[in-house]
Amino acid sequence: MLASYRSIPATSAVRLSKPTSNLFRARTKRDAPGLDTSGLTGVLSVDPDARTADVAGMCTYEDLVAATLPYGLSPLVVPQLKTITLGGAVSGLGIESASFRNGLPHESVLEMDILTGAGDLLTASRTQHSDLFRAFPNSYGSLGYSTRLRIELEPVPPFVALRHIRFGSLPDMISAMERIIDTGGQGGTPVDYLDGVVFSPDESYLCVGRRTATPGPVSDYTGKDIYYQSIRHDSPGSNGAQGAVKDDRLTIHDYFWRWDTDWFWCSRAFGMQNPAVRRWWPRRYRRSSVYSKLVGLDQRFGVSDWVEKRNGRPARERVVQDVEVPVERACEFLEWFLATVPITPLWLCPLRLREPEGWPLYPMRPDHTYVNIGFWSSVPASATEGATNRMIEAEVSRLHGHKSLYSDSFYSREEFDALYGGETYNTVKKTYDPDSRLLDLYAKAVQRR
Repeated sequence: MLASYRSIPATSAVRLSKPTSNLFRARTKRDAPGLDTSGLTGVLSVDPDARTADVAGMCTYEDLVAATLPYGLSPLVVPQLKTITLGGAVSGLGIESASFRNGLPHESVLEMDILTGAGDLLTASRTQHSDLFRAFPNSYGSLGYSTRLRIELEPVPPFVALRHIRFGSLPDMISAMERIIDTGGQGGTPVDYLDGVVFSPDESYLCVGRRTATPGPVSDYTGKDIYYQSIRHDSPGSNGAQGAVKDDRLTIHDYFWRWDTDWFWCSRAFGMQNPAVRRWWPRRYRRSSVYSKLVGLDQRFGVSDWVEKRNGRPARERVVQDVEVPVERACEFLEWFLATVPITPLWLCPLRLREPEGWPLYPMRPDHTYVNIGFWSSVPASATEGATNRMIEAEVSRLHGHKSLYSDSFYSREEFDALYGGETYNTVKKTYDPDSRLLDLYAKAVQRR
């Protein structure tokens, strides 16, 4: 990797060259070669006694989980999609249903080796180059690239028992979420995993997971059955309160990847939820990385826009976003969104930071619950570029939330710096990338360079 860095002309921006990406923002085509990451894809070691793993920066969570589960261990947070890399989850943030108790993936990093924009390979931790360590999350490769990470692991038994609890009222659902987080349990039973899905204002679910070693039958959502559809059931409670509960069980492996097979619910765009199509779609291609490549081809050749135009319909605006809002404003955002943006379902994932110091490039209040709300679809485009995305940005800011930067953003430079630690970022950038060999974060996230 160092050799490829040195081969890139000083006048060219340094970027990664990698086979997969979970970013959803257009970028200008590059002329210079990217950094060679071919040697940074594996698990270097697993220490079952210390409950740690040393992992190369481009190692996917799919490979990491495969290496740790034989020891009865897993990362503290396993992001939802198999091809998300350790380096990507740390520099670009990640989240999953353990985040209400374990925070975000970068919070379980003990140390990491970083190739900086100055061409130095440094080990950063809470005590060594701590300014770089703390500014690295949400820097999206603009401060450097992680080549090795040492992370914490936690014990996991073989199975997860699930309860899908239906609510007919968004306030009741959010209140139940808060109770689970505050007590660490539900109905006297400890809760290890917690997320949810909103289908409409009067149909939402909390999906409560409890780890267990008790053997028994398990479901399989890699075949004809579809996970998100399995959540739904009848009988909401009276007056919108908690209603019926549906129980399920998965292996711990299948629980981690329950959303990957159908890319949450986005596989429907490819006909994958039509039984006739699903029957003939090879199982090995039922995964998010395949759908992501299909989306990339569509964007490259403009197939969807051509179809819309041919049928006399307006072009579509892509609305693919994850936002975090304080839990006390979550209902307000959900009600606004459902009344304003024609997209459902919505994914909910609560989180609390583990560390009281926080992380400067994605400032959130320590000891406070936030709710990640994910929505991934499109709406009819208007005359103003990104009109719906701009509305969402404004509403999230009004509610004192944040938006992840993996997709399209439209902030002004002033707004962006205020939201994403601009003062700290600029100081660290000058220290570790004084010649600006790496693109600036605003240039990447908003200007799409």
